[in-house]
Amino acid sequence: MLSFINLKRQRFSRRILIWRNKKISERKFVLILSFVVGILSGLAAVLLKSTVHYTHHFLTNGFAEGFNLTFLIFPLIGILLTVLYVKFFVKDKIGHGVSRILYALSKNNGRIKAHNNYSSIVASTLTIGFGGSVGAEAPIVLTGASIGSTLGHYFRLNFKSVALLVACGAAGAIGGIFKAPIAGMIFTLEVLMLDLTLTSIVPLLISSVTGATVAYFLMGEGVVLSVANTQNFELNFIPFYILLGLLSGLISFFFTKTTMQIESTLKKVKNIFVKILIGGTVLAGLIFLFPSLYGEGTQTLQSLLNGNTEGLPLDKIFSFVLQNNWYILIYLGMLILLKVVAMAITNGSGGVGGIFGPTLFVGGVTGYWLSNFINSFGFVKLPEGNFALVGMAGLMAGVMHAPLTAIFLIAEITGGYSLFIPLMITSTIAYITILGFTKHSIYTHRLAERGELLTHHKDEVVLTLMKLDSVIEKDFVTVSIDDSMGQLIKAVSKSKRNIFPVINNDSELVGIVLLDNIREVMFEREKYEDTFVSDVMISPPEVVRVTDNMDVVMKKFNSSGSWNLPVLKDGKYFGFVSKSKIFNSYRDVLVQVSEY
Repeated sequence: MLSFINLKRQRFSRRILIWRNKKISERKFVLILSFVVGILSGLAAVLLKSTVHYTHHFLTNGFAEGFNLTFLIFPLIGILLTVLYVKFFVKDKIGHGVSRILYALSKNNGRIKAHNNYSSIVASTLTIGFGGSVGAEAPIVLTGASIGSTLGHYFRLNFKSVALLVACGAAGAIGGIFKAPIAGMIFTLEVLMLDLTLTSIVPLLISSVTGATVAYFLMGEGVVLSVANTQNFELNFIPFYILLGLLSGLISFFFTKTTMQIESTLKKVKNIFVKILIGGTVLAGLIFLFPSLYGEGTQTLQSLLNGNTEGLPLDKIFSFVLQNNWYILIYLGMLILLKVVAMAITNGSGGVGGIFGPTLFVGGVTGYWLSNFINSFGFVKLPEGNFALVGMAGLMAGVMHAPLTAIFLIAEITGGYSLFIPLMITSTIAYITILGFTKHSIYTHRLAERGELLTHHKDEVVLTLMKLDSVIEKDFVTVSIDDSMGQLIKAVSKSKRNIFPVINNDSELVGIVLLDNIREVMFEREKYEDTFVSDVMISPPEVVRVTDNMDVVMKKFNSSGSWNLPVLKDGKYFGFVSKSKIFNSYRDVLVQVSEY
């Protein structure tokens, strides 16, 4: 019965594909799919926001102020449930959503596994709803991108169209979760780093606007964060916004390095349950002492955006903080540092969430902290809510290396367009500052180290998308190092190549024989028995390994000056790769990425 249903489904799919190929061009069909992707991404954003909110409300409803042992158990339970769900139901890694999208675009033809259409929603709900100190934005961006990828591959679209639909899903998700369509579109250009033309921007606009519209329809006009009184920009505050940019850049570097260090340390713990116990216990302790670290921390951030600290959730241990402004500054400074630690521990110990929300949190606290600190001296009165708002953009620009996304996102979600100039100043300074320490964002650092990162440089994009195994040639006739010249000549007569790899008994490459090097002795039959391959072979100028990316391969070609290089797999001879074959493949891939 099941096979019959599958057969029916396959026939139905083929009919749809045939009809689409006859009736609708691919470019028009992408426009239609971008609308569908926008709707589905918007619905996914609303669903995730709702499930996280109601889970959080259900678990914390009725919490008494002060000491509450429940804080010590919820985060641990949430991480445990997430790990069990991922391990036994998903059976695949789903953390670091944006990095997974980048990897899918660079190394997997834009293919994101279909379970990501829902698995990130479930996992992040368990993590964040139970108190994990991460954001819901990256999981929902992965969900939206997965929806685009699934539809693109279902309809057998080419790589460029699939990549565009992946970007549409991400744009629709950002537009839906923040109700910020412009930021959603810009996010795909800056963070996903797709080299898109003006024509391909139209589908992105359709998806991001559709996602935001769905969110408005289902959740009303309220925004994620609101600012009660946004004061107008004043020119004499420019030096302080520059200072905020510098501080944001430095904290962004701390954010990136600390996150990677903690996650790398926890990765060394092989026993998953020990890892959960360590991470959950430390996280529970941090949340118990600093309730603002629970979940996304929206309440704390909202309070600071309104220019006050009255809404800060404080434990009895720190109830004295509000009595003195310097105590408040110390407390907020600890929040800045510990939010990064709490976020990294949540993800590193098995939770599923993103750095988007924590970046906004740390940025908002940083902006408020700086303005409050300066105001404490009494020589100027800075608008603390405005600085909290601009600080959010500063941290986003630094951590994510996305200044334009930061500017438009903060302006859209808060209606703070009157602060456009300070948003631009702080975001630019923060971005320039962190570039002095690292040229890669927290999303791209590990991918760049492995040569798996797409960039806006088209030549690098093509090399990244090319796969070495597709250009390896295996029709070279091998000879043994112990073969005589007579045996070598027999190999020459059977080969259409002018290079002969020399191997030993273990199939390891020990050298190569060039036809040009044996021409003089080929016709001297008296040397056939007393001359051996080892006498005429030479060492290859370079060797390529199957694990090398195409950028490394091209550098080896350039440094050696060769047109053919041997390829090794697990230390053994595997084949050859040639410049001419790479150039042909390069041209084919270039056509694919340049269609729009």
